[in-house]
Amino acid sequence: MTVNDISAKHSLALAQRQSDALLNRCSYKGRFAPSPTGPLHFGSLITAVASYCDAKAHNGQWIVRIEDTDIPRIYPNSEQHILQCLEAFEFESDVEIIYQRQRLDIYESVIEQLQHKKLVYACECTRKMLGSNHIYAGTCREKHLDFQDQAIRVKVDDQLICFEDRLQGQHCSNLQHDLGDFVLKRRDGIINYQLAVVVDDYLQGMTHVVRGADLLDNTERQIWLGQCLSYPPLEYMHLPLAMNEQGQKLSKQNLAQAIDPQHAPELLLQAITALGQAPVDLDQPNQMLAQASAQWDISRIPKGTEIPAIYK
Repeated sequence: MTVNDISAKHSLALAQRQSDALLNRCSYKGRFAPSPTGPLHFGSLITAVASYCDAKAHNGQWIVRIEDTDIPRIYPNSEQHILQCLEAFEFESDVEIIYQRQRLDIYESVIEQLQHKKLVYACECTRKMLGSNHIYAGTCREKHLDFQDQAIRVKVDDQLICFEDRLQGQHCSNLQHDLGDFVLKRRDGIINYQLAVVVDDYLQGMTHVVRGADLLDNTERQIWLGQCLSYPPLEYMHLPLAMNEQGQKLSKQNLAQAIDPQHAPELLLQAITALGQAPVDLDQPNQMLAQASAQWDISRIPKGTEIPAIYK
């Protein structure tokens, strides 16, 4: 089988998936999409609870997706810890869990789509060449480099992209002024988060995204990429972040403590409380989640981008 035959096969498979995605869209479909670059921490639990309750309060579907395209950064046993926590906290995905590392051919096919539309190009610039300037100046836009063994960037236009976040209000960015053409695939072949999340949100029929405010600035990039691919728009809600004693967001980079599945009910109650929701009874996790979903009220979620409390 030739390279062209393989590419055509992937393109046909992608076309079928895109057709299925349109047929399977419902009024509300949300997701929890952890990355196994470290164990789940309390901030992750807050996102899981909020995304679950928001979906169930709207009689929608809630789906788990493991975002593991950055294979070199996968932390040993973190995927196992994620699955153990989901089971202990009695979160149930409404469809089978997917793993992005098993879908690399799909993302490659989407890059080919964008290449045919002349919306992407190969880039030979290294971090050393770019220096400290975080706004890419389009250095390789007109070089017409071969795509093999190069980073792939998507072109952005000089226009304002705005969206109305359900919690944070209106948020806008001019990608050309604020960021420049951004990378979809790295030189080492790793698929960028921005591409994988947009493609999978579409193919899985997502309608709503509930996630942490640390991803707020990614949204305009994802909206732009979705527009390039003619994907339908999504509704976004970015949650305030739980902070540690040093005033840093709880994150894997800041060595946030892994949540202990053995204390699921107590931690679940703490997460529901952190989200400002009405009290629930300390019970089996599935009963607590059902009660929290029935009482779910986003107007009670703390305002701003930080939760005014300290968590370890």
